[in-house]
Amino acid sequence: MEHHKSLCDIIIFGGHGDLSFRKLLPALYHLYKEAYLSPDSRIVVISRRDMTQAKHVELLRSKMKEFLRDGEYDEEIFSEFIKRIVLCNIDFDNEKSFEHLKKTLDKEEKRDRIYYLSTSSDFFGSICKSLSAFKLIKSNSRVVLEKPIGRDLESSQSINKEVLKYFKENQVYRIDHYLGKDTVQNILALRFSNRFFMPLWDANNIDHVQITVSESVGVEGRWGYYDDYGALRDMIQNHLLQLLCLIAMEPPCSLASDSIRDEKVKVLHSLRNMTPEDIRQRTVRAQYKSGSINGEPVVGYLDAEGADKNSNTETFAALRVDIDNWRWIGVPFYLRSGKRMSKKNSEIVIQFKKIPYSIFPNNGNCITENKLVITLQPKESISLKLMNKIPEITEQMRLQQVDLELNAPKTNVGTAEAYQRLILDVIHANPTLFMRLDEVEAAWRWTDIILEGWAQNFTTMKTYSAGTDGPSASIQLIAQDARSWYDE
Repeated sequence: MEHHKSLCDIIIFGGHGDLSFRKLLPALYHLYKEAYLSPDSRIVVISRRDMTQAKHVELLRSKMKEFLRDGEYDEEIFSEFIKRIVLCNIDFDNEKSFEHLKKTLDKEEKRDRIYYLSTSSDFFGSICKSLSAFKLIKSNSRVVLEKPIGRDLESSQSINKEVLKYFKENQVYRIDHYLGKDTVQNILALRFSNRFFMPLWDANNIDHVQITVSESVGVEGRWGYYDDYGALRDMIQNHLLQLLCLIAMEPPCSLASDSIRDEKVKVLHSLRNMTPEDIRQRTVRAQYKSGSINGEPVVGYLDAEGADKNSNTETFAALRVDIDNWRWIGVPFYLRSGKRMSKKNSEIVIQFKKIPYSIFPNNGNCITENKLVITLQPKESISLKLMNKIPEITEQMRLQQVDLELNAPKTNVGTAEAYQRLILDVIHANPTLFMRLDEVEAAWRWTDIILEGWAQNFTTMKTYSAGTDGPSASIQLIAQDARSWYDE
């Protein structure tokens, strides 16, 4: 199949960083391999390290072999792909070093330019300033900003204000890779193309919603970086709130980017702000202590290399969130995310209300509530949990829960990684799956109230053993509403 190919230069700042090696360059390798990229497009890898071209090629070869999935690396394709990659050495703190980039880009001045800032957000402003100083920003240029953008509303506004001095808002793509997942996008298809879900999607029929993003890994040698953010800033403020918006938003009038983002912003504006008492009763924060993962002992957060023993940064957060609008009033959304949990798992559980009256004795067993379970990791799937008769001859009819799988049929078309889809959207100038400025600010404005409450110790820091499902306080958080976390 012939794909629409855009000729462009993709410039990756932080090109020798962890994200670039793990996600960005493998995604571009796939786009090149699958003919989504014009064969004449260039990928400019910006590194602060000075390195020969030969060493650079060997480094990329080893990283591709390490991070591509089994069977995906092809030496012949890599040999062609590497010809599209240009290494450029730049010191972000030295504006004069951008002269090298100018010479590289001006050779192909008419191309679209995509600046991917895979760096700390502290560098966003200075990088954009230097690009502007060397007249490297054109009307067809775009800039991709990796999260988290700042640590709170004030710092986020400061960073965005600096970027917007040099780029227009429609040129800025604030990325959340969760929105590139097939199953996340399928939430829109599920909700707005199936008639039978529409009348059920409200407080009259849904009891509550759970959103869980758990990781079995720890901070993986990035203790100092992670300690500046924590679970609430790093995961809940962006990833989990984005998922909540897709579940809770009203039907957009079209699939146009601003139509969808308008509805998401309305949800964020409808989030009930937490009072000090709400923060005490409806939020949990915790740090992991030593434990075991897959039978292997692991050290606690405060015992990791380079750790500050007095750190008050949470590695786990759980919240009860309420949405004050006609559709969702009275329906709690329970969010939780943590590191060093028992397993890697990202899922959304929409639990429907109990039937008003059961005519089935079912040997005294309860009729299990229907649930729609949307799994994002480790394997993407959607299943609807229904009650069904057990096929047997008995005096009384007995029921069991069965799964109705709602997954797309298998095809010969491979499933794209989230970054592949999102980078391709940037290339095609499609901002639908990216966060608009007002969306980012609304999320921070709501989150800041909780952060301030935690800073005042409204909720004390709990602990949990590595390899578990978090602190007992998170169980109590949902149990006080006579509910429990979903565990298949």
